[in-house]
Amino acid sequence: MKFGTIRQTVILPGTPREVYDLLMTSKGHVAFTHTPARISPRVGGRFMAWGGYIHGTNLKLTPGKLVYQTWVPSDPTWPKDHESRVRYVLSPTPKGTRVTFTHSRVPAEHVGHLSGGWKKSYWTPLRVYLTAQ
Repeated sequence: MKFGTIRQTVILPGTPREVYDLLMTSKGHVAFTHTPARISPRVGGRFMAWGGYIHGTNLKLTPGKLVYQTWVPSDPTWPKDHESRVRYVLSPTPKGTRVTFTHSRVPAEHVGHLSGGWKKSYWTPLRVYLTAQ
């Protein structure tokens, strides 16, 4: 099986801690996605987002700076028992927060739609939510 990597960088309004809290708390995640989420704030803890479509485990967490997780969609075309990895590196900028995002170990046939999915389902709603605050 062939794998690919999605790399994206986005500037979001708000502080790195605000962005981190939206990604890493159930309440925050629900606030910007408007879908059910349960997110453990601990390393080794599990998370579920988008009403159960996505799940995984927190591998490394540094509040306001780094989120590193396994990431598995509930998609019948996703390889059974395969865990991809997502990494969000958050850094302050004069206009808010730079998110340097990497989604690795993505089955090649999923790279295209997931690349667009991150923009549509995460970066755009995060920007909208943070701008309204």
